[in-house]
Amino acid sequence: MQGQNVKIAIQGYSGAFHEVAARLFFNGKEVAVVANDTFTELVQNVESGTDSDFGLMAIENTIAGSLMDNYRLLKESKLHVIGEVYLRIEQNLMVLPGQTIDDLDEVHSHPVAITQCRPFFKNYPNIQLVEAIDTALSAKEVRENSTKKIGAIASSAAAELYDLDIIAKGIETNKKNFTRFLLLGREREHPIKNKVCNKLSLCFSVEHEAGSLHKILAVLAAYNANLTKIQSTPIIGKEWEYMFFVDFIADPRYDYWQVLNALKPLTSNFRLLGLYPKGEHHT
Repeated sequence: MQGQNVKIAIQGYSGAFHEVAARLFFNGKEVAVVANDTFTELVQNVESGTDSDFGLMAIENTIAGSLMDNYRLLKESKLHVIGEVYLRIEQNLMVLPGQTIDDLDEVHSHPVAITQCRPFFKNYPNIQLVEAIDTALSAKEVRENSTKKIGAIASSAAAELYDLDIIAKGIETNKKNFTRFLLLGREREHPIKNKVCNKLSLCFSVEHEAGSLHKILAVLAAYNANLTKIQSTPIIGKEWEYMFFVDFIADPRYDYWQVLNALKPLTSNFRLLGLYPKGEHHT
């Protein structure tokens, strides 16, 4: 992909945190974002291959936790995880130029953004928080509709793009607020050359019996794999049975296929979701 323009499908619109993360991942390349209202549309867009080269999808946040619907989408898709990036999320309250917080009746944003900022608005009980499709779209609509009594919570990039004033910066409660994004592709190949692929994502189920998950963890420990994520979700239609999503960083002393081959006999519905370089953290 060296020197080429890259088309990235995102959930959201220009100025969204997804776009910020995409540009950081492809630092130095021309990035064109392909907007989608939902994560389902994002996955379908990338799978079709008509509008985008890759997709960037949020998968977990240090405050809101795992996005379980996105794990389900990933498992059911034909796509591969080929990269990741971590972005520090700073939420900002923005309005039309000249407005103040006392002018506002409503503030619009994505539900996750509202959750991250709700304590800030306890001091402003007259302001109604309204859930919307996207942070950046909320900012865009404030500008396009010239809605003087409505503000938006979004990124500083959105404020700059839509010529809005930030009247309260960093209103999220937890300042160590990071979102992890996965880069998704139709092929397994990482888009940037000379990167060491050392992180693996996989999913599987295990027998509903004592010690079944312990056996998985024992294999990872035996190969000195650094477990960075384990997440379970119910298997619909099978009471009290679960699908597990696991991320780990492989020890370079071992071939990662050794680890996978040791795990497969202990699991059912095993799938390697991706092999990719450990992601960078951006603040």
